[in-house]
Amino acid sequence: MSERVDQLFNGGVKIIQSDTVFSFSLDAVLLADFAHVTKKTRLVDLCAGNGAVGLFLSRYTQQQIDLVEIQAKLADMAQRSVALNQLTDQVIVHNLDLKEAPQKIGADFADVVTCNPPYFADRPDSVKNPNPHYAIARHELKTTLNQVLNTSSRLLKTNGHLYMVHRPERLDEIIVALQQNRFALKQLRFVYPKADREANMVLIDAIKDGRPNGVRILPPLTVYTADNQYRPEVQKILYGTERS
Repeated sequence: MSERVDQLFNGGVKIIQSDTVFSFSLDAVLLADFAHVTKKTRLVDLCAGNGAVGLFLSRYTQQQIDLVEIQAKLADMAQRSVALNQLTDQVIVHNLDLKEAPQKIGADFADVVTCNPPYFADRPDSVKNPNPHYAIARHELKTTLNQVLNTSSRLLKTNGHLYMVHRPERLDEIIVALQQNRFALKQLRFVYPKADREANMVLIDAIKDGRPNGVRILPPLTVYTADNQYRPEVQKILYGTERS
């Protein structure tokens, strides 16, 4: 398996990657930036892949971080990335189906759950990548939106936050499923590839057992300029100074 080590310039986190398995992309970086984490935050990252989101967020909390990933190869890469960043005392990798996470690592204990889940429902007419690692990461072959939200709700304390990145075209389904799993939607931020394009990602902040009717729509985030350069806010996320 061809591997490389990529480094997030903002913070210096090193991630073991492989294009033959699945590499983290901008959505993981934006999710980590969107999540509010403090020194006392107990964090679980679901659909952790090679560990990118949890490793990025390890800079901001002194508490244990649990990474949950069903694919053995990705979980192994995450574990080796944890060791590479000298975080084995803080970050624990669990190679298991996320629906088993509450029984295996605990329930009603997390302050924050983050998740970059498969974006696409598994339908008979869905065109799936022939690479099974990519197919599992992109399509709901091993989990579903409802299972992700149900597990997140079980892991979180009351008033704990779920931070998730997803596709805008499923937002109606996401809102209903959040309510069914005891979440109150609190913040949405739409991500646009360019100023003249439709949004292709949405960042979601929801609170377990939170009060309804307090949804905030944050300013949009546009990734690229017309000439395909990162816009200033994205440049700062990728290369700029660390947040407080």
